[in-house]
Amino acid sequence: MVTPTMTITQRISILGLLLFAATANAKPLKVYILCGQSNMEGHAQTRTFPAIASDPKTAGLYKKMVGPDGKPVVCDDVWIAYSYGNFSGDPVGKRSGKLTAGFGSQHHIGTGKIGPEFTFGITMHEHQGEPILLIKDAWGGKSLQVDFRPPSGGEPEDEKAKAKAGRYYKLLVEHVKEVLADPAKVYPGYDSKEGYELAGFVWFQGFNDLVGRYPVMTAPDGKKGLKDYSEYSRLLSCFIRDVRKDLSAPKLPFVVGVLGTGGATSGDGTEAFRKAMAAPAGMDEFKGNVANVFTHEYWPVEIDAVQAKVGALNKEFSKREKELKEKKKEGGDWKKDAAKLEEAKRAKIEASLSEDELFILDNGISNRGFHYHGSAKFFAQIGKAFADTLVELEKRR
Repeated sequence: MVTPTMTITQRISILGLLLFAATANAKPLKVYILCGQSNMEGHAQTRTFPAIASDPKTAGLYKKMVGPDGKPVVCDDVWIAYSYGNFSGDPVGKRSGKLTAGFGSQHHIGTGKIGPEFTFGITMHEHQGEPILLIKDAWGGKSLQVDFRPPSGGEPEDEKAKAKAGRYYKLLVEHVKEVLADPAKVYPGYDSKEGYELAGFVWFQGFNDLVGRYPVMTAPDGKKGLKDYSEYSRLLSCFIRDVRKDLSAPKLPFVVGVLGTGGATSGDGTEAFRKAMAAPAGMDEFKGNVANVFTHEYWPVEIDAVQAKVGALNKEFSKREKELKEKKKEGGDWKKDAAKLEEAKRAKIEASLSEDELFILDNGISNRGFHYHGSAKFFAQIGKAFADTLVELEKRR
């Protein structure tokens, strides 16, 4: 400690030692890239957080996401730069700041949304114990076959697709380079002398390719079988190589969030796609530096059960709903009738569901099935899994 009674020489000596210690402990800023389509954007509204707290398996994670005041935590040492799109997936904006809830999808936000980034950042900071920067690039409704098509993947066969091919791959690389050209614009505490380290990449995508134009295989009996998704495997391998090359990070660890919509399935097109998406991690060149997280393992099966019951109940009201639609078209006074119908439907639901099922219905769902029901419980778990898996890959470097 420097005191007023010390000589100038003593003060300079101690300050020099402190400066040396600070320099010795300084490290490059760790940077992680999160990329994909609508489910990397994230459509889980914060109003579904209570479902995380209610499950003993995830209650501990909830406590890390929400502060004593009941509000989502703001991470002082985790910053994020996010390039996002509108409802159609067109790139329309960028925002940055300290990581908290609200860095999910930026349209139809409701109570604010999260994707995997929130718990990814929280978990990664726990692992690293130092400041980190997330760069997130996600635009809804985008395929690897066309939109994210990597340069080494070649041109698509479809003439219409050629004009759009690779546009979002280029936007990804451009945004990452833009942020890394001056990280201090996003992370004010950035030390240019220490620099940064590209420490990992998470890819979470797939739905548009699942339903995309891939060739259908012919079964032995001559009937049409499942789609052949081997081209996706090839393109994803090219994507990994090209990202590493274009970002000058030849050993960049990669985590692939394998599509999990619908949960565990067997013998169908979704399983066939999952296998194709997971395939690159098993290649010799990627062993030890590319890993899969099978997100179907975190699919909220309890929501499926509740929605099946609610769907059956809603059918009882379908005739009256059609009548109301006709009344609306004709310009009649339909609003009061619609309100009464909603009250009747709710009463029927409350009488038919258990207390736990009603809790899930009201606190666990905020979007459609292809967006993992907008379940924060799902996105919280995969964000943590992505971070844990990347740390394991880092240890092998």
